[in-house]
Amino acid sequence: MMKIRWLASIVLLFSAFYVLGCVSRPVPPLRVATNTWSGYEPLYLARSLGFYSADEIRLVEMNSASKVSDAVRNGTVEAAALTLDEVLSLLQDGIELQVVLVIDVSNGADALVAKAKIDSLQDLRGHRVGYEAGATGAIMLQAAMEAANLHPRDLKLVPLSVDQHLSAWDADKIDAVVTFDPIRAQLLSVGGRVLFDSHQVPGRIVDVLVVRKDAMHKQREHLQRLLSGHFAALDYLGKSPADASSRMSARLGVPPAQVLEQYQGLKFPDCRENRQSLDFSKSELRGVAESLAHLMLDRRLLTKSVSVESLTNPDFLPNCLK
Repeated sequence: MMKIRWLASIVLLFSAFYVLGCVSRPVPPLRVATNTWSGYEPLYLARSLGFYSADEIRLVEMNSASKVSDAVRNGTVEAAALTLDEVLSLLQDGIELQVVLVIDVSNGADALVAKAKIDSLQDLRGHRVGYEAGATGAIMLQAAMEAANLHPRDLKLVPLSVDQHLSAWDADKIDAVVTFDPIRAQLLSVGGRVLFDSHQVPGRIVDVLVVRKDAMHKQREHLQRLLSGHFAALDYLGKSPADASSRMSARLGVPPAQVLEQYQGLKFPDCRENRQSLDFSKSELRGVAESLAHLMLDRRLLTKSVSVESLTNPDFLPNCLK
């Protein structure tokens, strides 16, 4: 009997150690993919200010939106900053994800920029126009062509990933390009002119943070820390613009004095606005997503209809209503 009790005690002891080991096993960092874009920069500002650590959040910067989408699709990251149209494309491919944050709404920060010799959209006829195919670039290009009553056959379209925009411009391989800040600002500084921008298509270019559904439960605390850090960074940008600009300038590739200029064409919804946007039953975001899905289907940027019924999840936002 004593031997049985002794063995039982040993089993219980090892079981306790096993359970404790399972409980104490650290959660791996939440991997968040982005490309370089002024709207995503508050995520990096939050890291710079210490609002979260590399043990919690691992920001993974990629050189194009297409590669960010591929990383989500392949499961090499759990979360990503993407435009709403890119999210719809992933949903079409059967990737289960949800929007947990509306990062920004573009109101001029995305633009079609042309060289000085081109005076108007109509003058683009016969010229070389660069754009990032399959993403926001295609949406913006389509809107610009409609505004000028142009057809794709009227232009010499040059597909380019965003990391190729500057080099193609400098090498005179294109006459105009659909791009966004900070590249937009850099092209304007060397004589480029804006012929069309996102303020002419209000509400169409929306940047969001998406998370794969299979990662949501185990990464809950890291997600909450990421979103809290985003709002804290926006608050810091408003209260300490000089220091924030200095911290962001190197990554954006512009002098600190020009950083704030890039935010004139962006709106950052605050926590309360996010809660309203992510509650599909009460917000305009559902209508934006549905109309955008119809537009993409009509323009053959989607090959089949996608449902946006369960697209959003406000559960990871800070409790900003109290």
